[in-house]
Amino acid sequence: MTLKPRKQDFLDLLPPSLVVTHQRRHGGALYLTFDDGPNPQHTPRLLDVLATHGIKASFFVVGQKVERHPEIVARIAAEGHMLGNHSYSHWSFKPMTQACRLKEIRQTDELLEPHTGHSIHRMRPPAGHMAPALLWHFALNRRNLVHWSYDSMDYQKPGHDDLVARLLDAPPAPGDIILMHDDSGAAADALVDVIPAWLERGYTFAPLPVQA
Repeated sequence: MTLKPRKQDFLDLLPPSLVVTHQRRHGGALYLTFDDGPNPQHTPRLLDVLATHGIKASFFVVGQKVERHPEIVARIAAEGHMLGNHSYSHWSFKPMTQACRLKEIRQTDELLEPHTGHSIHRMRPPAGHMAPALLWHFALNRRNLVHWSYDSMDYQKPGHDDLVARLLDAPPAPGDIILMHDDSGAAADALVDVIPAWLERGYTFAPLPVQA
């Protein structure tokens, strides 16, 4: 449930000040991250599940959806979760020009600023596509990109029982950044069952720091 080995190995060679794939393992911490929201049907329920257990997580949001659902973004921030940039349109960065990529990032940073008080935010490109030009730009500007080390594969719609079994039988390790999504109910449904089991195993949870 990780990235393809070659890509993971390459990203792990990059300095964490540029690309983060893991976080500190202190205290058995896991780092839940949710992409592609906010979604008016699924994100509030997910927030309810997290609040039940006092868990803070990280939400990489899409700018167009921030414009449509600012009240949900305000709730994410108010409840102590980290808000990150997941582009404006969620179109693939792979075929885009660098100018278009940077425009998408800038638009979403501007939309998030009223909610976070920050002018720049941690960034996860759509599908985690780390174009060399984007890496170079972020390195020059001392900005940070976030990837993941554990892919829940909830986007494959495996069915509730299969997803729960996957998360419990092959669980993440302390320090893992876990990729999930809040544009469907799969993550929230699974975490209702999985979080209590993970807590019993001694895991703790934390949001990603606002900046590396």
